[in-house]
Amino acid sequence: MKILITGANGMVGSYAKEVFGGDELILTDLPEHDVRDKEVVFDLFKRTKPQTVLHLAAETDVDRCELHPEEAYRSNVEAVENVAQACKDHKAVLIYVSTGFVFSGKGRREHTELDIPSPANVYGRTKLDAENLIKSLLSEFFIFRADWMIGGGPGKDKKLVGKIIKKCLAGEDIEAVDDMFSTPTFAKDFLSAINEFIPGKKYGLYHLANKDLCSRYEMALEIAALLGSRVKVSPVPSSRFPLPAPRAQSTGIKNYLLEQMGYDLMPRWQESLKEYVKEWGRRPLAGDRRP
Repeated sequence: MKILITGANGMVGSYAKEVFGGDELILTDLPEHDVRDKEVVFDLFKRTKPQTVLHLAAETDVDRCELHPEEAYRSNVEAVENVAQACKDHKAVLIYVSTGFVFSGKGRREHTELDIPSPANVYGRTKLDAENLIKSLLSEFFIFRADWMIGGGPGKDKKLVGKIIKKCLAGEDIEAVDDMFSTPTFAKDFLSAINEFIPGKKYGLYHLANKDLCSRYEMALEIAALLGSRVKVSPVPSSRFPLPAPRAQSTGIKNYLLEQMGYDLMPRWQESLKEYVKEWGRRPLAGDRRP
């Protein structure tokens, strides 16, 4: 299968070669291929003739989206329209990555595909707009909603998990929010599950995250334990870190439809986090006797 991947240099794209190694991959990203430019997209499709498109390119900085909504809309909606229209014209199947940020849940809860989206910020609204646009343009598509994406390793992980790992390794104490909840999604698990599911051509929208919710505080405790770190991990309220974009108390998602269909594709987040932290340092973890 010939797969065109946009945003291939990002966190999720860093696992593409490993997961889709048996396929012919066309890896694209900025600055050479700006999917916000319709002519660039249509020329790329004309030259490469992909059968499947994995659209990873997006503006995922939630606060940047809030501060620059027009730019967010261009990157997260107009770019998707360009790619979706090209898929329609070339009869290519689109795989789109969406987010639990389309929800604004209260309390410690997981959303299913049956819940009505209600984004709390610009980022979530642009991703929901893109979902609806895809549904209106295409009949053969997959939309996979992830949540709190983790992965990429030292070179690409600039987000919270990467920061926590670095603090633990440096012996720096950690303050982590304990009143907001998400469903961690290990990028390699995410792509592996997609690779396993899409051959069945069961098109539609699905949730795809590791099992179970956690807070940032619970994540930090788990990382410290895996590394055998003695740093102090303190729970703090989200008000401790005021940010431009409002956040839902829970963006957590449950893989309800996939599980109803008999697809148990994702492990618990603790299992995946252990693999990721071990990959980060390429060394045994605390309590791990294996070489």
